[in-house]
Amino acid sequence: MGPTEDLFEGPPSGLPEPMRRGRARYQPAAGEPAKVRHVGGYAPFIEFCTDRGVRAEEMASDPERLISFLRAFSSHFENDSMLSAAAAVFAGNAIARLRPDAQWAAYEGAPPTVGNRQRQFDVDRLLVAVRSADEQSLRGFVSALLDWAREEVDESPAMQPVPVSPTAGQPRYVRPDLPTATHYSRDGEPIPYGRQWGAEGPDPDSYSVDSHSERFAGLHIVARALIDHLANAYDVEVHEDPVRARDLLIEVRDVLHAVRVTPRRSGAAPLTFVLTGYPGVVVHAGVLHDFRFPVCGCDACDETAETTADRMERLVLSVAAGGYAERYPVGSRRWSEYALTAFDGSGSEGGSGEPGPVAPARLHEAEIRLRDVAGLWSPWPLRGS
Repeated sequence: MGPTEDLFEGPPSGLPEPMRRGRARYQPAAGEPAKVRHVGGYAPFIEFCTDRGVRAEEMASDPERLISFLRAFSSHFENDSMLSAAAAVFAGNAIARLRPDAQWAAYEGAPPTVGNRQRQFDVDRLLVAVRSADEQSLRGFVSALLDWAREEVDESPAMQPVPVSPTAGQPRYVRPDLPTATHYSRDGEPIPYGRQWGAEGPDPDSYSVDSHSERFAGLHIVARALIDHLANAYDVEVHEDPVRARDLLIEVRDVLHAVRVTPRRSGAAPLTFVLTGYPGVVVHAGVLHDFRFPVCGCDACDETAETTADRMERLVLSVAAGGYAERYPVGSRRWSEYALTAFDGSGSEGGSGEPGPVAPARLHEAEIRLRDVAGLWSPWPLRGS
């Protein structure tokens, strides 16, 4: 009989249900999934520790000792997939134990992670990193992990914007036809973008390889169609000028067109569309958040114009329906946070992080603006209402 898996909070469970790939942090419309802080399957790691005269329960509460142990026996984990998986689960549970707001998350086609709203750790990658990192890098990681553990817990309630339902006679958005084309590999074989990879995930050589970015050209058509729809359905001002690209917080060098759509309601969030030469689109929503389409066009991510258009349409139509919220500053690190509830009830999305290299004056203005709207942006006013 193997060791009992009782070193962490509560009874062990399986990993949470993976979220659909390409939908990032979207959650089921019925609500948040069950919080998972203790994942089972680490008994082989406990046995491995015991065989070497080390008490696993001591490492469960001592990240520095755990990282040193993983590094010292890294060759064993490299050559034993079952032991490696058990060590990764143990490490993830130990990280979750550091903070009461930490939990496991799983994404379709990607390794599981553990962390909170501000930071996530890929435990599979951690085991790989400890084999190759130097001592200084490992000490830096442990220090960052302990700093994260000591950060103030954000106890503010989650933002839950509620979009309004469309009214009778309100113009409906219809996606325009997108150009179709077949793209080929170097071997002359058609590339089935959107379904290239099976259960084993992407080819390691496909990361950072962007072989056919022209497949995203249709996103410019979708962006224009969305702008036209907003102008037709809502009481807005539309201003096209390359200078509007300055609305973005991120730097975009290949700007082709920039269009700002501002609703004539003080509590509603404006949208700025920046069409890039990649080709792609960056949408600035509200005051402190930019959204890239595509997020990444590399072959490993396997995005298509259609799946990327899905996300862009969901963002834009949800913002206009009042399903968007922003908050700043959040916690002791003064991060920014957003929440999006899909206009069609299909799910909700959220994210948080450092605002980036933003001028203090702009952050101050954003703080005042978000205080005025209590973080929840209003639905856009309909044309003729």
